[in-house]
Amino acid sequence: MGEFFVLSLLSAFNPTLVAATTVMLLLPSPKRLMFGYLLGAMMTSITIGLVLVFAVPTAGATSTTQHSLSPAVDVAIGAIAIVIALVLRSGRDQRLAERRRKQNHDKQPPRWQRQLGKGSARATFVVGALLTLPGASYLAGIHRLKELHEPVVVKVLAIIGFNLVMLAILEVPLLCFLFAPDWTPGAVERVKAFVGRHARRVAVRGFLAIGILLVIKGVVGLLH
Repeated sequence: MGEFFVLSLLSAFNPTLVAATTVMLLLPSPKRLMFGYLLGAMMTSITIGLVLVFAVPTAGATSTTQHSLSPAVDVAIGAIAIVIALVLRSGRDQRLAERRRKQNHDKQPPRWQRQLGKGSARATFVVGALLTLPGASYLAGIHRLKELHEPVVVKVLAIIGFNLVMLAILEVPLLCFLFAPDWTPGAVERVKAFVGRHARRVAVRGFLAIGILLVIKGVVGLLH
């Protein structure tokens, strides 16, 4: 289950979710908009997880293949995390983003951003449902869960927990708006300022540490 939790943390690094949350925080009534997005995202992601674990049959494979696939996925995901860390550290992503901003200066924003801009909880529900498709980390986590010999209730709770962690970037500000409506707006501004100063350093170290640990774990698994 520890590996399952690590994969849920990796899946939380979703650029689309970060962008959507940022847009909604800047709009009127962000609490209502984020709640709509969360419901749509949970509906899609939990449904896909349940289908993959309980409805999709496990492919018949030899024991050797089953034992080598899991470490190989670890190495692949770890390598991706290390590459992301190195790209962030080099600053190449900033230069690429700057070139794209110049190229797209006169273009309209993506349709999902325009839908969020309408300020409707119904619109954010639809956007959240459509954008929350399973990524590599989610599929790898579901693969791990499917291999575990746990009761059905435990697996269902694990899928829900995975999604709660995966959508934490959205859930944290939403909970703050719910339970501390007077304090939250100022805190959001302070967090924005902090992220603007330190986000790159934290992201580099986080991706690098997770990537190295996964690669080591995968290599050890492949050698045994």
